[in-house]
Amino acid sequence: MTYLLMSVPFIVIALIVFGLGALHARRRDAVGLYLSAWAVATASLIVLTVIFDNVMMAAGFFDYGVEHISGVRLGLIPVEDLLYPVAGALLLSGTWEMLGGAGRRGETRDA
Repeated sequence: MTYLLMSVPFIVIALIVFGLGALHARRRDAVGLYLSAWAVATASLIVLTVIFDNVMMAAGFFDYGVEHISGVRLGLIPVEDLLYPVAGALLLSGTWEMLGGAGRRGETRDA
């Protein structure tokens, strides 16, 4: 089984949760904030993943079996390795939004 195939269920579930979060953000009229927060979080996670996974692979901590990857690499890491931080950002953004997120500016929350 390839890493890409193993990632598909996680991406699908994360996209569903992210879509539900987007619907929730739309009801609050905060879609722009929702999408921009997701984009910043995703970009940060991708950059960190590329840097640290390349360092760890260069140090010999782990490697991917050639038969399980697409062959497309970013430095030493296969591009499939980036699906995990993308799925995490989608899932966490959607969950955060559905749980109420940070609220709107000026809104107060009752404890």
